[in-house]
Amino acid sequence: MDHKKLFSRPSYLGPARSASTLRANIAAMKLTNPVVRFLIFWGVNTLSLWVADDLFDGMSLQTSESLFIAGLLLGIVNTFLKPLLVILTLPLSVLTLGLFVLVINALMLLFVAWLVPGFYVAGFWSGFFVALFVSVFSFILNSLIGYNKVTIRRVG
Repeated sequence: MDHKKLFSRPSYLGPARSASTLRANIAAMKLTNPVVRFLIFWGVNTLSLWVADDLFDGMSLQTSESLFIAGLLLGIVNTFLKPLLVILTLPLSVLTLGLFVLVINALMLLFVAWLVPGFYVAGFWSGFFVALFVSVFSFILNSLIGYNKVTIRRVG
């Protein structure tokens, strides 16, 4: 028996592609498909909240349903409400050299905790530090996945 036929790729699968071509196709799909982008961002938000729940005593998620709903609502609030608040408080953000955006992040988290039953944040400062952690952790996860918005290029 010919070993090339035994281990060859079936013709119905199409031509063989290299691993780099496959990675490029997956990356293009992640960047262009809005459903995939939505699911990835929802997963990153949910994972960030889950890790924050284990690390911070001032935050509590009672059920997995409240975790998934909080991850979804945090993404929706950060997409639609946060940019509006950033624009409305732009003079204050300029005066504080951008640090007021951290307060806005805490307020968004407290708002989501108010909306979702089973998701509790103890107070403003707990919300502030949890929101800071969620922002940094989400940035790191998005960078690892390939959704970072910051590009570092060497000039010269």
